[in-house]
Amino acid sequence: MAELTADATIEEIREFFVQDRFATNAQCRIEEASRGRAVCTMQLTDGHRNAMGNVMGGAVFTLADFALAIACNVGEKPTVSIESDIKFLTSARGDKLTATAVANRSGRHIGAYTITVTDEENNTVAIMTATTYR
Repeated sequence: MAELTADATIEEIREFFVQDRFATNAQCRIEEASRGRAVCTMQLTDGHRNAMGNVMGGAVFTLADFALAIACNVGEKPTVSIESDIKFLTSARGDKLTATAVANRSGRHIGAYTITVTDEENNTVAIMTATTYR
């Protein structure tokens, strides 16, 4: 697996992660990326909604996981998630979600991250914590 250096441009990072087809096909987009931090958005469509008209939990998780992948791989050796825990707090309002991933600790082998997903009204829709391994 190729590595993204800490000084990679946003265009280089987007080009690298376009290969994450599940997330990119789900309308996930990288807005900001740096070592230990990422902001991603998801433009919501009818395909993201469940039978009740709410955004599916899987869509929220996909966005959070995508932001995690970026935050833990930019400027680091290839890193994967080994554990994730998500808490869904409220239904999303509007047509766009934003996930912000932040490293709480990024060690030589193990990392700990918190990812917050908000909607267009800045409501916290979900909080995910994750442990990574590199």
